[in-house]
Amino acid sequence: MDVNYINPILSSFANVMPQLGIANVRKKGMSLKGRFIKSPGVMIIVGIIGDIRGNVIYGMSLNDAKKIASTMMMGMPVDNFDELAQSAISELTNMLTANVATNFSNDNIIINISTPTLIHGEFTANASSDKVVCVEMAVNDMVIEVNISMEKNTI
Repeated sequence: MDVNYINPILSSFANVMPQLGIANVRKKGMSLKGRFIKSPGVMIIVGIIGDIRGNVIYGMSLNDAKKIASTMMMGMPVDNFDELAQSAISELTNMLTANVATNFSNDNIIINISTPTLIHGEFTANASSDKVVCVEMAVNDMVIEVNISMEKNTI
């Protein structure tokens, strides 16, 4: 995977999160993972196709997902990770990844994204390639893992 694919994602967090009321956004860490990614509680998978192909798999704890959903819903308490909270988190990843597509287009790299697929519970996701870069993003007091599995489309 090309490490240049990371900057559009970091920029996306800096652009989108403050619009949702989450002003404190920073990269917490970065690591390499294999194809199999253990869920921290909630995972959202977004497919990438175009000049680059692969996926971005966002992960967060169930408690962090509820806190983020609450923030997105103007502070409405989120006690249960119900359909409304799941929809908010899916929309967040849709906004983030759409912004990534815009960032790539500024470099003449054209991609399209799939509808986010949200899954929660204990499971292991299978990324689209054997090498995955995981960027941990700290958003306020919460952590979002961004597992990036993208490569240049050779077709």
